[in-house]
Amino acid sequence: MAITYGTVGTVNLTAVRAALAGADAPPVVFITLAAALMFVGLGFKVSAAPFQIWAPDVYQGAPTPVSAFLSAGPKAAAFAVFLRIFLTAFGPIGSAWQPLVWMAALLSMTVGNFAALMQTNVKRMLAYSSIAHAGYVLVALTAQSDTGTAAAMFYLAAYALMNIGAFAVVSHISGRGEKYQTLDDLAGLGRKQPMMAAMLTIFLLSLIGVPLTGGFFGKFYIFKAALESHLVWLAVLGLLNSAVAAYYYLRILVMVYMHEPGEAAGATEPLTAGFRLALLLPALGTLFLGIFPSWVLDFAGKSATLVK
Repeated sequence: MAITYGTVGTVNLTAVRAALAGADAPPVVFITLAAALMFVGLGFKVSAAPFQIWAPDVYQGAPTPVSAFLSAGPKAAAFAVFLRIFLTAFGPIGSAWQPLVWMAALLSMTVGNFAALMQTNVKRMLAYSSIAHAGYVLVALTAQSDTGTAAAMFYLAAYALMNIGAFAVVSHISGRGEKYQTLDDLAGLGRKQPMMAAMLTIFLLSLIGVPLTGGFFGKFYIFKAALESHLVWLAVLGLLNSAVAAYYYLRILVMVYMHEPGEAAGATEPLTAGFRLALLLPALGTLFLGIFPSWVLDFAGKSATLVK
C-alpha cells in the first residue's frame, strides 16, 4: 500500500483506478510490484498456494468450531477485499497481474486436491480441500469480468454453507477432547446417526459439485466465466482437479455407509435440537442454492457491476 501511495498519491480505490487509466499514468513497474506484494498478503489470508502452508496445521490443531469459522468467514471476507483491490484499483493493469493469479489458482487446486488424497485426518483433509477451493475462486478472479465476479460471490456463499456444515458434523463426531478425527472414526455413521450421515452427504456432494447442490452451480459459473474470458486451459485443468477431489470426498461416504460402525460411531452422543437446527440450516441453504441459484446469482450479478 505504501508503494501504491508513493506512486499515485492515494490509496482510494477509485482514485487509484482513475490514475492508472489516465493519460499520465505512472510507470507500470511500481504498481505491478505493489500488486504483487498485496497478492502475497491476501494470498496468505485465503490460504492460496504457495502461501498455504499454515492452513493444515492450524485447521487440525484448532478446536473444530474455530476451524469452521476460519474456513468460511475470514476467507470470504478476504476474497471480498481481493476482488475490490484487484478489480477496482488495479483493474487497468489486469494484464500485468493476471499471470500471477492464474498460476496461484492452478497451484492451489493441484496442491490442495492431491495433498488431500493422502490425508487420514478429516480436519486436515478439509484444510487441503479449503486450499483447493481457494484456487477455484481465483479462477473467477482471473477472468476479470462481471460474470467472474458474480461467480466468485455465489461460490463463496455456497462454500461457506457446505463447509460449515461439514465441520459441524466433524465437531459432533470428534466428541469431547476431539478424540475422534480420522476417516476410520466415521465408519458406520450411516447406521448409528442416519440424519447426521444424510447431512454430511449433502455437504460432501456439494463440495464435489454434484447437480442440485450449491457447489455444482458455483463451479459451473466459475468455469463458464473462465471460458468466456478464453481461459480454456485453466477451465479444463480446474475440471480435472474437481475429478481428483471427488475421490477423497467419496472415500468419506464409503466409510460412512459401507463399513461396520467403529468405536466413534458408538460413542457419538444423540443430536440435540439446537445441533439438528445447526445442521439443517446449512443443508437447506446448500440445496436452495442448487435448486434456485438465480435468486442469489442475480443479486451477485448486480453487485459485480459495482466492483469497478
